[in-house]
Amino acid sequence: MSLMYGKEKDAEYEIDNSSHPGFCSFFAKLERKSPDTGTVRLFYRSEYYSVHGPDAFYVATHVFRTNSVIKYLGGRSGLPSVTLSESLAKSFLRDALTSKQLKVEIWVPEAGQGKKATKFVLDKEASPGNLSAVEDLLFVNTDIISAPIVMAIKIANMPAAAGSSTVKTKSVGVAYADSSTRELGVADFVDNDLFSNTETLIIQLSVKEAIIPTGTASGTTERDFDLKKLKEVLDRCGVVITERKPSDFTTKNINDDLLRLLSASSTPSSSTDAAAVIPQLALPTAPASLSALVSYLSLLSDPSNHGAWSIRTHDLSQYMRLDASALRALNLTEAPGNIGSNKNTTLFGLLNKCKTAQGSRLLGSWLKQPLVNRHEILKRQNLVEMFFEDANTRRTLQDEYLKLMPDMHRICKRFQKSVASLEDVVRVYQAVLKLEGLISTIEATETSSVQYKALLEETYLSKFKEYETALSKYSEMVQQTLDLDELENHNFVIKPDYDSRLQELADKLTEVRDGLDEQHRKAGKTLGLELDKKLHLENSPQYGYCFRVTKNDAKVLQEDKRKWIELGALKSGVFFTTSALKSLSTEYSELTEQYSRTQSGLVKEVVNIASTYTPVLEALNNVIAHLDVIISLAHVAVNAPESYVKPEILERGSGSLVLREARHPCLEVQDDVSFIPNDVEMIKDDSEFQIITGPNMGGKSTYIRQVGVIALMAQTGCFVPCASAKIPIFDSILCRVGAGDSQLKGISTFMAEMLETATILRSASKDSLIIIDELGRGTSTYDGFGLAWAISEHIASQIHAFCMFATHFHELTALDQEIKHVKNLHVVAHVSKSDEDGRDRDITLLYKVEPGVCDQSFGIHVAELANFPESVVKLARKKADELEDFNEEKAESKLPPEVIEEGTKIVEEMLRTWASKSTDDGEDIVMDDDDVSPEEQLEELRRCVEQFRPRIESNAWAQGLLASL
Repeated sequence: MSLMYGKEKDAEYEIDNSSHPGFCSFFAKLERKSPDTGTVRLFYRSEYYSVHGPDAFYVATHVFRTNSVIKYLGGRSGLPSVTLSESLAKSFLRDALTSKQLKVEIWVPEAGQGKKATKFVLDKEASPGNLSAVEDLLFVNTDIISAPIVMAIKIANMPAAAGSSTVKTKSVGVAYADSSTRELGVADFVDNDLFSNTETLIIQLSVKEAIIPTGTASGTTERDFDLKKLKEVLDRCGVVITERKPSDFTTKNINDDLLRLLSASSTPSSSTDAAAVIPQLALPTAPASLSALVSYLSLLSDPSNHGAWSIRTHDLSQYMRLDASALRALNLTEAPGNIGSNKNTTLFGLLNKCKTAQGSRLLGSWLKQPLVNRHEILKRQNLVEMFFEDANTRRTLQDEYLKLMPDMHRICKRFQKSVASLEDVVRVYQAVLKLEGLISTIEATETSSVQYKALLEETYLSKFKEYETALSKYSEMVQQTLDLDELENHNFVIKPDYDSRLQELADKLTEVRDGLDEQHRKAGKTLGLELDKKLHLENSPQYGYCFRVTKNDAKVLQEDKRKWIELGALKSGVFFTTSALKSLSTEYSELTEQYSRTQSGLVKEVVNIASTYTPVLEALNNVIAHLDVIISLAHVAVNAPESYVKPEILERGSGSLVLREARHPCLEVQDDVSFIPNDVEMIKDDSEFQIITGPNMGGKSTYIRQVGVIALMAQTGCFVPCASAKIPIFDSILCRVGAGDSQLKGISTFMAEMLETATILRSASKDSLIIIDELGRGTSTYDGFGLAWAISEHIASQIHAFCMFATHFHELTALDQEIKHVKNLHVVAHVSKSDEDGRDRDITLLYKVEPGVCDQSFGIHVAELANFPESVVKLARKKADELEDFNEEKAESKLPPEVIEEGTKIVEEMLRTWASKSTDDGEDIVMDDDDVSPEEQLEELRRCVEQFRPRIESNAWAQGLLASL
């Protein structure tokens, strides 16, 4: 932040002293709101903004990073206040709405009150899911990566089926709005008490804000209990919650409201009965949510919305299901607050080589909505393959066409709101001119496959040709009405010859300009001053057209003061005029104003004509976005450290997951990382459940997460970082990764992992991919192991999903003895013995995954790698050994006394037999005689053990003793 004499530059505005008492009194009467309750309030004061109370402290901390900017209106104990320049206020508001997830209110002075205003009225309200009121104010020159989605949710309890003993299920009705495309969506589905389906829908749509009915503070009723559970899900997904009174969730007026909002194409009947023409209104619960949503967004109050919206039903089963935990575990998108870190740390950042804003938005939604329809996945893959193999077409499309395409969604919105300018019209025109070259470049794509040619034609060429034809009249209109020669100077003006009135005014202006030049020449001749060097003709904002000379040359004006009328003097010189010049200047000013007014009317006409092309431009925009994403995926696949491959996609429920030399796409591109690939083989009914053990930092987490990332990439249509890949279609990827606690929300580490695991157990199917990393670490070792075993056994024997389970509980590896399709893997670590007593010392992590169980724990070795003090490491080893001995003693003490007694007898008898053996001639040999070598003694002991083995193995105590020896 730039400083000005020790004071923050942007906090330099002063609120007029005389307005303090009145404003403080007004502010005190307002409803209490603060950033802590999720709302920030700004007051506009004509040239700057101010914030007060808790907002002032928030802005001081987060914007200026110091409390020295706070002023107190009305004295030291008065109202804390901070002022912000317009640019800083807009920057702060953008951050508040997108990154900080706050709601915003902008207040303006009451009518008739100026800079000394004491009373204000609410002018604009915005929230993370509803930016429409501030979009033109805050986002005019920037692109929002994803359109904010606001959703309304209503829960209804469904009666159980007749004769059924099951508990009532929940019917969830959801409505959402995407203001960027003017699309309403609804979904009606049955959900469990963990709201797993609702969570999936929130992830699929990237919801920013949810409207729910208010509950009672006590939370005792079933409805309130459901709302509490729903809020936990929304919190977990980072969604802002807005509560509205339950009466908003009624279907009283929704039929009429929808008929006014929807376009004719959405209601293709002349019937006035909305329910007859809008099938979504027949859903059981969603219409009530739709009503609350339309009311909250005040859609009907904006006339530009009438007849401009469309509606669709969202089918959850169209896409792979992802939960909030999967989003974090697979690093799909940037976590809120981390924006600006290395873009390759997220899958979106890695794959986003899109050249257009609309392409980036589409990629974001594709990653959260992976396909489950094999036919559609293959279509995307084949398109990626064509551009993967044809580098020239790919580069040409990126650099010469896509790079120059504007975000037509944004321009169309400006057309619809009647706030578009001639510049918007020209930007669309320039994009339309590019269509011909775009089409011929795609046509030249190198492919010998007839099927691929047909796919290009169907996906892009037929559509682009259709839009080019539809927009040819648009190009003609622009060429006829706009002065294209002026575009080089960035002047967006109407051609004078387009309109007779404009032409007439243009001719008059030319005449006046000639007259001004004539006066300039005459004055130069009379005063003997060289034109444009000594005597300047200027169009001054203050005086209009006038002459200017330097102060040194101004003495020539003294000769005839009546002719030369002095206007004023500045550093740049003396301004003066003549009666003839003054007359021409006035005429020029009046004509310019007339020209501007006439042109303004014509601009409106041109913009109105351009706005009729909105449906075609929106459709064109969608196809450009699709092409941009496909080419971006191809670009990333080619330019990876090792090129990606096209995976073989198998039908859902058939086949197995086989990856050769699989890599994690985000890790392999990090600086100074030489990634070690691993094979993955999960065979249905043979090795579908895999337990991975091994040291910390050995690569367990990377190994299991990369499988999830690769599966998701494949179902998005992307190539994958492997040498070869066979991947079945998964209906969901469910994750339980990391020990993230939420103490501020009252959720411990253990509770968080249990909630996530409960969601997995309730929503997984045999076609799911489950990734579990370190389950049960948030409680005692025994409880943790018990839970890990029970959960693993349930997934492996009851759900039969593909599952990768990384754990430090080595005892869990015994599960493969009980269930045939459980397999053990471990990450390899090499340990060298360098201690004097032969103790393992140096550990080398090899990052290779191999079959079998990891036979030791490496926690203390990793502590050494982290440079723990030697004394701490020694104490850790000592305590670990003591605990191991204690556990063995404890295990022994749990055996029944009769088992220990019987085991003691077996061992005594065996030792007596060994101690004295008879020779063939009947003489006894004493084993500790000097004549008997140690080797003979050991060999005899081995024979005795084999002789007694059946009895030893039948007794747990004897078996344990023998194992310890």
